[in-house]
Amino acid sequence: MKVLLQTLALAYQYPTAGSTKALWERVNALPKTRAKDLLERFLGAISELRLSEREELYTRTLELTPLTAPYIGYAVYGEDYRRGRLMAELNAAYLGLGIDTAGEIPDHLIPVLRYLAVAETPLPELLQLLGPALHQIVHTLKTLEPQNPYLLLLEGTLEAVKPYTKLAAIPEQTSPLPVVMGSLVRNLPFWKGGNE
Repeated sequence: MKVLLQTLALAYQYPTAGSTKALWERVNALPKTRAKDLLERFLGAISELRLSEREELYTRTLELTPLTAPYIGYAVYGEDYRRGRLMAELNAAYLGLGIDTAGEIPDHLIPVLRYLAVAETPLPELLQLLGPALHQIVHTLKTLEPQNPYLLLLEGTLEAVKPYTKLAAIPEQTSPLPVVMGSLVRNLPFWKGGNE
């Protein structure tokens, strides 16, 4: 599980020359699971692209719009103060475990996955948000670009973190968690590759 989470974290990094080959080597060593199958399908899809095409796909999918960017706190809280609180708690937890954030802010999937790979008792709030946030990002990307290879990576991540999300006890809440992204999708005709 630890190696799978670390491999998934690498898959969310910006593509460079040789990065896909290095990911294949790591994935080939993983035991057979549904998460590995999805990761292999993701790698198969991006392996057919030139580096410049992988860079463009990465940027378009994971950086240009917050709607599909892999930020757990943003997917659920938006810019609400609770996201800031979550990031402060994650940052403290990362410092305590020596987690390299790879230059990302604390609620990005790269440090989150690295943290889950080594934390004995992950933060309860993170465990509660992880499933809903990933589901929301997957739903939004499916709506915007259903053939995007990053859907396979996100679905593989969702599969890999299931043991963690099952650990999360959902406390009673006075109001439901706001899910930010879904209602914004209708306002993004530009996403569809300039077809509109």
